[in-house]
Amino acid sequence: MSIEAVRQYLKEYGRDQDILEFPVSSATVELAAQAAGVIPARITKTLSFRHEDGCVLIAAAGDAKVDNAKFKAQFGHKASMLSPEDALRLTGHAVGGVCPFAVGPKAEVFLDVSLRRFQTVFPACGSSNSAIEISPEDLFKISHAKAWIDVCKNWRQDTEGE
Repeated sequence: MSIEAVRQYLKEYGRDQDILEFPVSSATVELAAQAAGVIPARITKTLSFRHEDGCVLIAAAGDAKVDNAKFKAQFGHKASMLSPEDALRLTGHAVGGVCPFAVGPKAEVFLDVSLRRFQTVFPACGSSNSAIEISPEDLFKISHAKAWIDVCKNWRQDTEGE
């Protein structure tokens, strides 16, 4: 079970007891926001894309959308999301619980700058009814993210509605 792998992973950082398990689904941004009692933008969605012989995971704010041109400029190819089967195989997590913790060896984690506007955010913890409240800085450290990147749109006030 993926949440148990995340629990073990977070134990190394003294954060395993901080996992929130909800009695309802948190598999989508909207459901997670309702379950956690926060605005949808503070939910961290972890999106999985094909990359070379593995995948990249992009953790972004709940109101952000991947900008295809920015993605291609960053990674050198068109954004192609993983199938549910490939997401499970490459990340170790099923769709709805994909998170930046305890990921497979062929998964590289990146954080989108859309998360930096919040003091804390809520990424999933390996199941469709879990999350953890964490600062973006701690998320970067604990997830072993490769870099902060800017590949999303529609989250900045000056670009809303684009």
